[in-house]
Amino acid sequence: MKLEHRIANQLNRRSFLGQAGIGLGLTALGSLMNPGGGLAKPTGQRWAGVRNPPPRPVKATRVIFLCMAGGPSHLETFDHKPELAKLHGKPMPESFTKGQQIAQLQGKELKAFGPQHEFKRWGQSGQEFTHIFPHLGKIADEIAIIRSMQTEQITHDPPHTFKHTGSLIAGRPAMGSWINYGVGSENHALPGCGVLTSVGGGQSQPIAARQWHSGFLPSRFQGVRFRSQGDPVLYVKNPDGVNREQQGDIVNTVQGLNRLANEQFRDPEIETRIAQYEMAFRMQASVPELMNISDEPQHILDMYGTKGGDGSYAGNCLLARRLAERGVRFIQLYHRGWDHHGGIKKGIEYTAGLVDKATAALVTDLRQRGLLDDTLIVYGGEFGRTPMAQGNGRDHHIKAFSMWLAGAGIKGGVTHGATDDLGYNAVKDVVHVHDLHATMLHLLGIPHKQLTYRFQGRDFRLTDVHGKLVKPILA
Repeated sequence: MKLEHRIANQLNRRSFLGQAGIGLGLTALGSLMNPGGGLAKPTGQRWAGVRNPPPRPVKATRVIFLCMAGGPSHLETFDHKPELAKLHGKPMPESFTKGQQIAQLQGKELKAFGPQHEFKRWGQSGQEFTHIFPHLGKIADEIAIIRSMQTEQITHDPPHTFKHTGSLIAGRPAMGSWINYGVGSENHALPGCGVLTSVGGGQSQPIAARQWHSGFLPSRFQGVRFRSQGDPVLYVKNPDGVNREQQGDIVNTVQGLNRLANEQFRDPEIETRIAQYEMAFRMQASVPELMNISDEPQHILDMYGTKGGDGSYAGNCLLARRLAERGVRFIQLYHRGWDHHGGIKKGIEYTAGLVDKATAALVTDLRQRGLLDDTLIVYGGEFGRTPMAQGNGRDHHIKAFSMWLAGAGIKGGVTHGATDDLGYNAVKDVVHVHDLHATMLHLLGIPHKQLTYRFQGRDFRLTDVHGKLVKPILA
C-alpha cells in the first residue's frame, strides 16, 4: 500500500474513533433532551466505582461521619483520669510537657486542670464515659471507643484538612470523594457524598469546603452540601421566570459548547460536566423529596428531638438517616461548637446536650430499620484538649484524643487504647488518623493500599504511605 494511502487510512480511523468518543459523551447529555428541546427523563448510568465489586468482603456499604468540629475534650467525655483530678491546680510535671508542642499555652505557667464532669459505667459492657451523655449511655454496648487517637497539627484548620483528606496539603481529595471514586454510589439521583452542618455550644470555628472537595479526582466525586434551611442545594432549581423549555435551550447551548471544547481539548472534565448536568436534573426531583420530612411519624421526630428543617444537629441526624436510606455512600455531619478555651464545665455540657440525644437516636433508628448492620458510624473531632488549664478551659492538644465507631463490622462495647495517667499522651495501641482511614476502607471491602489515583506521575491514596487496621475493634 502506498504511503499516502496508509496515512489517509490512519487519519480516517483516528477521525472515526475521535468522533465516536465525542458522540458517546454527547449521547449522555443528549438523553436529557426531548425532540422539542425540553428536558426528558435521563437514561445515563450511575458511577459504579473503580473497585466494584470490592476485592474483600464488604461489611459497610455506607459511612456516616459525625464530625465534632472544634476539638472536644477527651478528659470531660470518654477518657477518665482520676489522677489528673488529684493534681488539680498544681504544676504539671515537666516530664509530660517539656519540649512538647503546645498551642496558646506556649511559654505560660502550666497547671493541671482536673476533669470537670463525673464518669459513669454504662451498659452491660460497663463502658466508662461522662454522665453528660446519658442517651449515648443507652447505646454503650454498640460503640467501640478509641482512647488513643493522635494527629499531626495543633490549630483547627490543618488537622481538619488532615482528618478528612489524609494530608496537611490543601487540594487532596476528601475521604468521601475517595470512597465515592472507589466503590461508586448506590443512588444515581443524589450525590455520592452529602454534607450537613450545624452550629451551637462553644466557639464555632470555621470549616472549609476542601474537607469534602474532590481535589485532583474528577469533580463528579466532590461532596455536595445540603442546607436544612432555605434552598437545600444552591442553584439546583430553575431561576424564577425560567420554564422547562427555556432551560432546554440553555442546555442545548451548553451541549454545543461542550462539543466544541471536547473536540479541541479531550478534557475528562467535560465528561464530568455532562454527567453532572444529568445529576442536577435528577436532583431537581430527588432533593425536595429528601428534605420533605412530612412523612416522618411524630415518635421519630420526638426520638431525634427535632421538628425538622431547623438547621440543628438533631435535624441533620434525621436527614442523615434519610440519605442513608436512599443509598448515599458517604454522609458527613459537622457540628461546630466544641472549642472550649474557657468555661469548659458548662460549655461542654451544653454542647453535649445538643448532640447526645440525636446521635443515639440515629444509631437506634438505623438499627430498627435494619440499616445499622451495613452502616459504619464514626464520631469524633480533629484533636483533643490539654490536661493543663487555660483559665477555666483547655487548650488544643494533638497527643491524645478519643473517638468512637459503631455499626457495620464494629465490635460493640469495647474500649481500645489508653493514654497516660494525666491524659497527655497516647501510650497504648496508638491509633493515627491514617489508621482510621485504613480501617474505614477495609470495612468497605477495599484494602487501603489498593485504592490509588495517578496524578502528576505519582500514585496517590487516602492513607498516603501509612495506615494499619485497628483490628481489635473489628467484629
